[in-house]
Amino acid sequence: MDIPRIFTISESAHRIHNPFTPKKLATLGAALRLAPGTRILDLGSGSGEMLCTWARDYGVVGTGVDLSPLFTEQARLRAAELGVADRVRFLHGDAAGFVSDERVGVAACVGATWIGGGYAGTIELLSRSLAPGGIMLIGEPYWLRLPPTEELARKCEAQTISDFLVLPELLASFRRLGCDVVEMVLADQDGWDRYEAAKWLTMRRWLDANPHDDFAPEVRAQLDTEPERHATFTREWLGWGVFALMLRE
Repeated sequence: MDIPRIFTISESAHRIHNPFTPKKLATLGAALRLAPGTRILDLGSGSGEMLCTWARDYGVVGTGVDLSPLFTEQARLRAAELGVADRVRFLHGDAAGFVSDERVGVAACVGATWIGGGYAGTIELLSRSLAPGGIMLIGEPYWLRLPPTEELARKCEAQTISDFLVLPELLASFRRLGCDVVEMVLADQDGWDRYEAAKWLTMRRWLDANPHDDFAPEVRAQLDTEPERHATFTREWLGWGVFALMLRE
């Protein structure tokens, strides 16, 4: 099992596979008031930066599950680097349908809600692993303002305008799903730049090292178009945030 190759190439140097900076990730951890020993399940854990740094900084324990063998191995190496390998573990596998054997205080899916067919299905999936009074974390894009055309939405890597909501409507949708929104931390333009622009150097280095690879034309096409696309569309139209939710009794 693996994710599409373009992601394992373009994001191979990323520690955080979404528009959060390390400072934003730390802000989120502090905002949740995590007690030492809090058990966390992270579905779509990527390279493990959230679990590893929170284990170091807040004394949490937990499990991450990710479809990419590369990112999973990077997460294990990061845990060893930070001295938390005894507190966190990373599993290579499909997070869709994954339910923890032990109830957790925080159940997270930060930027991979496709595992549940969207955030509504992902909330239902996470709730199956959540202890009473626990918190779910959902990382999700939203429109800064509604695009005027479907073509513009596709330039932001949506299939259609209806794929995302504007922020007030997204928050209202969580309420309609039976959740209280108890915290949120939103990405900013610098976060988007660090997520997107960091791919460009990685792709160029990969092209220099693999000029005759069969996949090189696709990587070259991405590098040729992504800087302008990001500056024109993603940076101006798309927001992203992590939303902390608690189920209403």
